[in-house]
Order: sequence, then C-alpha cells, then structure tokens
Amino acid sequence: MSLFKRLLNPKGKSEEKVKGSEHSRYFPEEKLPIDERFTYNFNRNGGKFLYCENMEEILEAFDNILLENDWYERDVFCLDENLSSRFDGFNLNFTKNTNSTFFLSNCESLVSNNGSILLCSKQIKEKKLHELPANFVIFGTTSQLVENISEGLRKIKSVNTRHIPSNITTIQDFESNKEKDFMSYGSSTKNLYLLLLEDL
Repeated sequence: MSLFKRLLNPKGKSEEKVKGSEHSRYFPEEKLPIDERFTYNFNRNGGKFLYCENMEEILEAFDNILLENDWYERDVFCLDENLSSRFDGFNLNFTKNTNSTFFLSNCESLVSNNGSILLCSKQIKEKKLHELPANFVIFGTTSQLVENISEGLRKIKSVNTRHIPSNITTIQDFESNKEKDFMSYGSSTKNLYLLLLEDL
C-alpha cells in the first residue's frame, strides 16, 4: 500500500490483513521504509515537507516559501555562511539577530520514528529553541535520515570525536493548536518548512 493511501485511509492496511489469509491480525505490522516513516511522522507533527531532486528544485521551493509568506526583503537568522551564500539572491538580509522573520539552517539528522529534526550547537550555537524565531526553514538531505534519536546522537559523536556539541536538541512540534501531552511539555512550537534534497 502506498504512503499516500496509508495517510488517507489508516484503517485500510489492518482491514486488508484481516481479509487476507497470509497473516493473522496478531502478526506484527510490516515496518515502513525509513523515509516513508519520517514523512508520515513529520507531516503528522504539522511540518511542511518539500522533497527536491536537485538544487534547482530546492531554490524554486525556497522561492515559493518566501512568496507564500511574503518574506522577501526580511531579516533571516542564519549562522551558517555556506547556507547563506547558497540561498543568496532572494533579496534577504542574513543576520545573527534572533528577532528575525525566520531561521534558516541545516540540521544534524532527520529522525524517522517520531518525525523530529535533530539540531546541535553547530546550527544554533548555545541558543534555546524558544529564543529562536517562530518560523524555521530547514535544509536537509536524505542521507541524514536516521531510525531514532540514539542513532542521530551516535552520528554526531562519530563526526565530532574531539569535541561533542554541548547544545543538542530536537524539534518535533510544528502546530500551535496541537494538543500537548506530558512528553511535549515545555517544547517550543515552530512553523517549520523542510527542504529535503535527494542525495543518495
């Protein structure tokens, strides 16, 4: 069953299994591939997902985000000079001021099992999520997909063998009207767009 059919009809898969004689209803559900799981969980959290096959599509999607939100000629909080030069040419003012219209960043990992985005001090320095702008545009790649947070932390540790970043956090709450539970207490809600580049 395709991802889109599953999103539109979540009961369909279990009904098919009961009808089919191959599996009993007590048989564990087949696990979705890591990219489909991330997409499903990320969308369920309220994130806006834009899949792109090349940098031309990334720049076009970024332009559409600016157009949709009227973010041209605005201040953009961006700490990565490579990223600000990559997205230069949209008449934006790249700054290190957190009182900007939106935050442009890359990420460490895209966590499949809960649809969250793993950030560390490389992206946000020592800032806390509530200190950052309410709007995020994150640039990620398919090679950054990981199964869970533990795998993402192992990746950070393997890259930073000498100095492990002191500020590591995840963001997974992208809808302000979403009902909060105990696990999301204290988390900051962000309006988040993910520009995902296929690099595998």
